[in-house]
Amino acid sequence: MQGFSEVIMPSSVNIVYQDEHLIVANKPAGLLSVPGKGPENQICLANQLVKLNPNARIGHRLDQGTSGMVIFPLSYIALRNLTQHFEDKKIKKRYLAVVDGLVEQDQGEIDLPLICDWPNRPLQKVCFEHGKKAVTRYEVISRDEILQQTRVHLYPITGRTHQLRVHMLSLGHIILGDGLYATPEIKQKAPRLLLHAQDLFFPHPITGEDISLHCAADF
Repeated sequence: MQGFSEVIMPSSVNIVYQDEHLIVANKPAGLLSVPGKGPENQICLANQLVKLNPNARIGHRLDQGTSGMVIFPLSYIALRNLTQHFEDKKIKKRYLAVVDGLVEQDQGEIDLPLICDWPNRPLQKVCFEHGKKAVTRYEVISRDEILQQTRVHLYPITGRTHQLRVHMLSLGHIILGDGLYATPEIKQKAPRLLLHAQDLFFPHPITGEDISLHCAADF
């Protein structure tokens, strides 16, 4: 359903940050965050982390096609506090994306409610009547007039399923390589979904220390 012909199995887990309370790992594109249904979908980042530390618990998820940082608390207390930080919007994320076309405004905000498109699930869609509030801020990094592409930073204020992908679609600029929302032509412009969770800013779930992490993209 995610548009991948094969499961990507990392030879080792790329650890961005680690202490006695949590691990932050860099998930490669194409790898599930957590196990899916069926034995063929058990290869995932969460199961890889459990091999390194049996106390690892998933703190949040990334879409299979998205790469970047995922937080794994190592205790119930750390998980509980991290969950509260998410609810209080104390955890800030910055994504890097490459989208089709030249984004006109240097920065802006997309405020469009989203809901699951049940006949076509797992697709999501904009729905003003029943959708849940979803807000994304964006900032242009550079525009390539030859390739007709734009590199952008995306800041999800809310955390809805496929939020960044659908919001950029609604803006008329589909993320390159998107196997779910892109036209075949745009999908073929990249070997993978060009969306990467590259920056995390959050208070440590145990010590309260401000944590700032960066993980560079491979595109």
